[in-house]
Amino acid sequence: MASSSSVLLSKVVAKVAIVVVGLSIITCGETLESATWCVSRSEASDVALQTAMDYACGAGADCTPIQSSGLCFLPNTVQAHASYAFNSFYQRKAQAPGACDFSGTATVARTDPSYGSCDYPSSLSTAGGSPTTPTTTPTVNAPPTPGGATTPLYGTGGLTPGFGPVIPDGNNSSKASPGRLVTAIFVPVSLFLVLSFIC
Repeated sequence: MASSSSVLLSKVVAKVAIVVVGLSIITCGETLESATWCVSRSEASDVALQTAMDYACGAGADCTPIQSSGLCFLPNTVQAHASYAFNSFYQRKAQAPGACDFSGTATVARTDPSYGSCDYPSSLSTAGGSPTTPTTTPTVNAPPTPGGATTPLYGTGGLTPGFGPVIPDGNNSSKASPGRLVTAIFVPVSLFLVLSFIC
């Protein structure tokens, strides 16, 4: 009797191992809860980054750490400051689809961009956000009057409508799309059922 229960146990263990291997293959070795950050694209121009950063800071990102007395002020570059602002916005929007685009000036990274004492949040809770949707929309500066000068919010740019997150269209190829979810569930379950009938 002990022999048949150990055979049954080994079959169950083998089936579970096959399902785990199947899930690993389908997700390409990525963990289901891997952290992501939103950073600026290296090829983006400083003008485009500045405009997008001003939008992010005005629309809910915590840009205090990139101010002159902040822990993330250095290096004092538009690229570095934009990365921090984009990530803060992205995390405070709970990593929503389209929250890391900024008219093509940002991208999602799987490598933590934190350095020294500058810590990039990796989730809504570490970004100081809350799961509630804000009830106010950011104000946009009026266009400058001819001959007048305006002072940008965060450097040498200004708020420009249209530099916010892109709303995804019907062609969703994100890792959270229903097609990937069906594949990630259907294939291992099918494999498990086939092996159940064979063994």
